[in-house]
Amino acid sequence: MNLIPWLIAAFTVFAVYYLDKWENKYLKSIFDWVPAILLAYIIPAIISTIMGQSFANDEIHQYSKSYFIPLAIIAVMSSLSIKQLISIGWKPVLVFLAGSFWIALFPVVMVYIFQESHLVTEIFTKQEYWKGIPPIVGGWIGGSTSQLVLKEVVNCPENIFLTILILDNILVNIWTIFMFQGIKKSKKLNSWLNITNLEMPNELPKKTESNIHPIICFICLFLIVLITNTMFDSFISKIVFLSIVGLVLSNSLHNWNYSFALKFGSILILIVMSILGLKLSFSAFNIELSLLSFLIIWLISHFVFMVFMAKLLNINVAWVSIASMANVGGIATAPAVTAAYERKWMPHAIVLAILSMATGTFWGVLTIYLLKHII
Repeated sequence: MNLIPWLIAAFTVFAVYYLDKWENKYLKSIFDWVPAILLAYIIPAIISTIMGQSFANDEIHQYSKSYFIPLAIIAVMSSLSIKQLISIGWKPVLVFLAGSFWIALFPVVMVYIFQESHLVTEIFTKQEYWKGIPPIVGGWIGGSTSQLVLKEVVNCPENIFLTILILDNILVNIWTIFMFQGIKKSKKLNSWLNITNLEMPNELPKKTESNIHPIICFICLFLIVLITNTMFDSFISKIVFLSIVGLVLSNSLHNWNYSFALKFGSILILIVMSILGLKLSFSAFNIELSLLSFLIIWLISHFVFMVFMAKLLNINVAWVSIASMANVGGIATAPAVTAAYERKWMPHAIVLAILSMATGTFWGVLTIYLLKHII
């Protein structure tokens, strides 16, 4: 076994994780625009380039696909509480799902309508940039976990994946600023749209304080992944099975350690990204402006569609910004944006963000299936 790629990945994860936690205003400003997940991907590539070595075909990648990614999936899925989700109410959840639906289906519809356009024939088809669409769907709905899974499912090339990561990072940061301002204008939008249902959602049920020890949780998750690897050969079958088992764990064991599962999942994502970075070659990097324009239209239309749903359901427009950030921003930014409107809703935003993490892979698989029948 070649230890060098393992050492590079380990160094990257420890460095990024602790720098991200370091309370330094300069570092914080850097991580506001260049998130840990992107650094974890780029640093191994920089080290490999400096060393003049390629680890693209090293066996570490098989370990990642067989163990680290499946562990990340079951950890994230086991952090979702169905009871808390129900307590939010069906209307906010429906607005959220409408946003997810639009993210997953918009590119399929656009590719179908504009099949003869330069973007579709040259960029998406000839240059295979369509393989970058499912990771975007996964990133915008499920976050990094789904993004990584869908990259493997669709076999997205590294140069396209790097382009997607950078564009995604830029757009999400700008989108967060817009959502911060948008949620502050909710009262005016409610009045303009004649929305009258401005009730507060129910308080979320409390989770038990007597949780299973993290070591026991880890052993449980690891053993399930080992068993799953012996049961299934298909990567997709493993992911579907582990997702179901994760939900069963979190909603059948009353003292399941939700917080550990979520934190463990986030660390595993850094590990997987650092290993993927060992495949990256900067020489193939390229940004297509037409792709950027497509992503901007995609993101804006996602928001417009959710506003339409809020009007249809007569529900506070503030839920549109919250749902959008739960989809696109994730568990870190969704509660922060929510706090700009109503701090009591922050726990609800976190639950929606976890729902996003739990469902992103399935939306992305749907996108892949539909795109393959068009392109």
